[in-house]
Amino acid sequence: MQLFVNDLTVMDFSYLCPERGMVGESWIVDVLLDGTLNEESMVQDFGIVKKNLKRLIDSYVDHKLLVPAECQATSIRHDDDTDYVEVNFTLAEQKAIQMYCPADAYAFIYAPTITMESVSEYLREVIATHLPDNVDNLTILLRTEVINTPFYHYTHGLKKHDGNCQRIAHGHRSKVDIITDGEIDLDSQAYWADRWCDIYIASEEDRISAEQLKLQQKLPSYQAHVCFAYEATQGYFEIVLPESQCEVITTDSTVECLAQFIYQQQKQRKPDTHCCVLAYEGVGKGARVSD
Repeated sequence: MQLFVNDLTVMDFSYLCPERGMVGESWIVDVLLDGTLNEESMVQDFGIVKKNLKRLIDSYVDHKLLVPAECQATSIRHDDDTDYVEVNFTLAEQKAIQMYCPADAYAFIYAPTITMESVSEYLREVIATHLPDNVDNLTILLRTEVINTPFYHYTHGLKKHDGNCQRIAHGHRSKVDIITDGEIDLDSQAYWADRWCDIYIASEEDRISAEQLKLQQKLPSYQAHVCFAYEATQGYFEIVLPESQCEVITTDSTVECLAQFIYQQQKQRKPDTHCCVLAYEGVGKGARVSD
């Protein structure tokens, strides 16, 4: 007997890629349980499945940075005296991504690359120990939202957030709707999809110098890199990225602020027009700003 639950949850996270750098992503989760009927004539109650599996997926992947631990570009150093972990990820042209954060900010995937297959297997292995005895197998199916208009992948951190959004490197795969003078503006949507393709969006007030970094695996040179850090309720977070992969704004990077930022930029790009911006944060949620 098989029990299925579609649209169980959406995982919003980021991952490291040798070609693309840091990639914000949103994957929809479907699950399939193989098992025998219990004393209630069920494989498992749907309410329990949804609650428990969503909690486990949120705990292991959601709002984390997924690191391909078996990639040659990856170097991981655990601080012996604290729960902090330092990650160094080398890119082309002597560039790198570096992080120094609490261990909970990461999910280490023991594979050379982050793919739907490697993440599904990771989740299946860590969740299997939490399943009831009558469940023989768990299949996790991951997919992206079907988006027929331009979209982008972005990563950020929200230091003022009480929950896991404060982790400095989590992200989203998001569409953006822009309406100019009452008409869908596909050209502007394509502009933002290109501008924010695999982007890290940082706040100017979090910028620090390379000399202020606490991480130990220093780069030979921090030219063409930018550094950011902040203290949040879950601890101290630090990140270094190539400057070309960052958009630095003067506000926080909540979706409300991003919608306002796009709107203001659009008014500069196309003055004397009426503008409406719907910026999404992952799947099915976001913020709207209009004239």
